[in-house]
Amino acid sequence: MPKKNKLAKNKIKASTQQHLDIAEIRDNTVVMRDGTLRAVVIVSSINFALKSEDEQNAIISAYANFLNGLYFPLQIVIQSRELNIENYINDLKQKEKEQTNELLKVQTTEYIQYIQELISLSKIMNKYFYAVIPFDPLSDKQKNFFKRLLDSFKPAMLIKLSQEKFLRRRQELSRRADTVIRGLASVGVNSVELDTQGLIELYYNTYNPRTSSNQKLVDINQLRISE
Repeated sequence: MPKKNKLAKNKIKASTQQHLDIAEIRDNTVVMRDGTLRAVVIVSSINFALKSEDEQNAIISAYANFLNGLYFPLQIVIQSRELNIENYINDLKQKEKEQTNELLKVQTTEYIQYIQELISLSKIMNKYFYAVIPFDPLSDKQKNFFKRLLDSFKPAMLIKLSQEKFLRRRQELSRRADTVIRGLASVGVNSVELDTQGLIELYYNTYNPRTSSNQKLVDINQLRISE
């Protein structure tokens, strides 16, 4: 019986891997199963509605120039996640314990209760904005139908780029990421490229929205591979 369970788990694991487009994440880069690369830039937001008409026109013009200046495709992703203020509540509770002024202590207690009731009554969502930047050494036009078909059936473990080839492709991807960051800065939007830890957390939260809220990932620098 245990042997059958083990086989079943292995079968499920293999099936899951076959449906993921990601082969690996390393060196601040997402390596796809077909050998193409992705960089992800997290982008801040601006309150467009509060801008004056002249400011709005300037932003629109700068954004149009940014898009027209791109020589590669760009994917814009918006994610809505439930706001997690657990750390904020714990920090308030710690300050409540340390508070020596009785009046301030009571006010802190009431404020904690108010925040908790507010969260329990309605889900407060937080929006995240990302720009996904691809690099494909061979465009889809250069690939014939059978080549693309074979790529779709390749297991993730077979996609292993040589270090030299990876660094060469990564260099071009970095140039594209810098172009996007500079272009967004001209619009008045701050952005930064996600590192390896950030990429892992992003895709972990994306594929496991419920699990990620309760089970946090360990920092990759703290992981140890047993021999």
